[in-house]
Amino acid sequence: MRERESERSVVAAAEAPSLDTVFDVLSDGRRRRTLYYLHDAEDGVATISDLADWVTLLEDTSGRDAVLTSLRHVHVPKLVDAGVAEYDARSGTVRYWAPPALEEWLEHAYHKERP
Repeated sequence: MRERESERSVVAAAEAPSLDTVFDVLSDGRRRRTLYYLHDAEDGVATISDLADWVTLLEDTSGRDAVLTSLRHVHVPKLVDAGVAEYDARSGTVRYWAPPALEEWLEHAYHKERP
């Protein structure tokens, strides 16, 4: 029994992003805004198109295509590499995994940034 519990702990620790990774993910405003949207999504899933609309609205910019391109080629891949999201190119959907280590700091950032 103890071996199984310790195996689960090792797996959970391996899956949890490091503090360096958490702060790297949160260091960019566009990624934070993306995560805010995914965090509030009912099942943590959104299309990359919806994310682009949301981020464009929040950034008060008319450059939706530039936002979409940066999400597709920079920010979503960064979230995937950090192990906090999954991207399905066929459906254009992003799934957020909400690791507790990131959630704590994401909520803190949200409360500091909201007007």
